[in-house]
Amino acid sequence: MKTAVVIPNFNGEDFLAEAIDSILAQSQENTLIVVENGSNDSSKQILESYGDTIIPLYNPVNLGFDGGVNTGIRYAFDHEFDAVALFNNDAVADRYWLEGLTEQLKDQIGITTGCMMSADHKTFDTTGDFMTVWGLPYPRGREELVTPDAYKTPELVFGATGGATLYSIPMLRQIGIFDEDFFAYYEDVDISFRAQLAGWKVRYVPKSIVYHRINGTSKRMKSGFMTYQTFKNMPMVLVKNVPKVLKKIIWPRFWIAYSTFFLSAVVRGEGWPALKGFVKFLTLLPKKSRERKKIQADMHVTPGYILDILVKDLPRNSTRLRKLRNFLWKVTGRI
Repeated sequence: MKTAVVIPNFNGEDFLAEAIDSILAQSQENTLIVVENGSNDSSKQILESYGDTIIPLYNPVNLGFDGGVNTGIRYAFDHEFDAVALFNNDAVADRYWLEGLTEQLKDQIGITTGCMMSADHKTFDTTGDFMTVWGLPYPRGREELVTPDAYKTPELVFGATGGATLYSIPMLRQIGIFDEDFFAYYEDVDISFRAQLAGWKVRYVPKSIVYHRINGTSKRMKSGFMTYQTFKNMPMVLVKNVPKVLKKIIWPRFWIAYSTFFLSAVVRGEGWPALKGFVKFLTLLPKKSRERKKIQADMHVTPGYILDILVKDLPRNSTRLRKLRNFLWKVTGRI
């Protein structure tokens, strides 16, 4: 299988070389593409030091995670690759990471993802992503302590992190590449949802291990960046992907959660970026509604199948939202 690995980079001089070295040391042959996304640090000099062992592609400005990886994915399209893996510039891969993912990319498995741990190897970052009937995605296992027996079973999951995941090129040609209106965050949920609707599956491969400096790149962004992107992007995922008959189940719950998150943002002093994110979502709503028509028209599974693979509860760490849900249940007998 002819495989490319794409690392998007923005101001990653402190850890980029370690990410590159871990991919060059993989047990499986691959072509490493590093997309330099308008950095203003020494990243370009680092890439030049690798000579022809990597393929550097240069964007003149920061196009975000989505614009960055799409640059690499388009290169993979043009050069007839069979699969493309995305890899964060603040992560380090075990030597057999790519080999494990490639072994499982077959039949209708269009996405394979592995076990991502924190950089200190002590806690999990994600072992496959899940979506709830509240319209809230979450990374399974996040912040749980790593133990010898935890998350050792290969299995189907709802979605995969864009930070260390392998995608089938035939699948991407069918469902489309990453939505650049997301810029960063939740684009991997969107593409996983689109894959599921089109009949593709996502598989978790526990032996494919990656160590991640969580938010290593995000910490370099300006204050409020993550909040803005979150409030813009979360509802876009649902507008595009939730089947019509599931709207009455998911949307009321989601807006309760979204409103709760907004109040929390106000309390911590980030009400303005949250509001700007919501307003930007509204400006993108007509476009996302048009995109929804095509996605839903190309759906190859039933709404019942989608409902079956959704978690019927809140994410594990949603303490305040869980209390609100329990209160609403007592008052109304519903939710």
